[in-house]
Amino acid sequence: MQTISDNNSSAIREIFGTDKALIGMIHCSPFPGAPRYRGTSVDAIYDVAMRDAEALIEGGLHGLIIENHGDIPFSKPDDIGPETSAFMSVVTDRIGRATGIPMGINVLANAPIPAFAIAMAGGAKFIRVNQWANAYVANEGFMEGRAAEAMRYRSALRAEHIKVFADSHVKHGAHAITADRTIEELTRDLAFFDADVVIATGQRTGNSATVEEIDTIGAATHLPLLVGSGVTKDNIVEILKRTNGVIVASSLKEGGVWWNPVELSRVKAFVEAARPGLEA
Repeated sequence: MQTISDNNSSAIREIFGTDKALIGMIHCSPFPGAPRYRGTSVDAIYDVAMRDAEALIEGGLHGLIIENHGDIPFSKPDDIGPETSAFMSVVTDRIGRATGIPMGINVLANAPIPAFAIAMAGGAKFIRVNQWANAYVANEGFMEGRAAEAMRYRSALRAEHIKVFADSHVKHGAHAITADRTIEELTRDLAFFDADVVIATGQRTGNSATVEEIDTIGAATHLPLLVGSGVTKDNIVEILKRTNGVIVASSLKEGGVWWNPVELSRVKAFVEAARPGLEA
């Protein structure tokens, strides 16, 4: 079994000041330009994100990821308009100035270049990328890893301080085109392409990675390992035994549904349940 002592947790400690981090997800409302946007004022969009951020922080989480999850159906990277970066930069800047908590950026679908720009503009510490190396077939179609161009863009911005959190065997897709390579090999490719943290996921939003998959991924990398979906107060301690932390969203929302507001009582109950795993 992979344990925390087996991992180099420097990126997690550098960003969050702890070896095991609880990271909450801000699922932003649809931005102007997205199919589900219905004319809501931009201030109302920002206020919704801020209320979720405040509840997650008051509940005791260590950090946040800001994501354009309301922009369903997601565009492929080259089709994402500049308006997405503009609105997400404002959200990030406002939350950062109000809270001072470490933040990350995930631009869906699989868009690390806009994510680096937003992180640089808004003061975020890291980006999340669902397919950093290799390729897979996502809901949006064929999705290539974009590590090479993204790292060159990061260098051009002089943004080497912004870390890369990369998913291994990411959810919401089929990996048939890499089926002749093991999960261990795919995980090692993330470090080879200079990712800083590896993320294990289940099959879809709200679905947890299995213990077996977490252990397989953890054993294949020296990088810090997070679990990035399906984390609840019932499985958090077992997950923390094997990882450097979690990214949590749906289980902290009203009714446990990702598109609902964050519920403070759920956040507090989750953090309390996580405490033995954090202190171990």
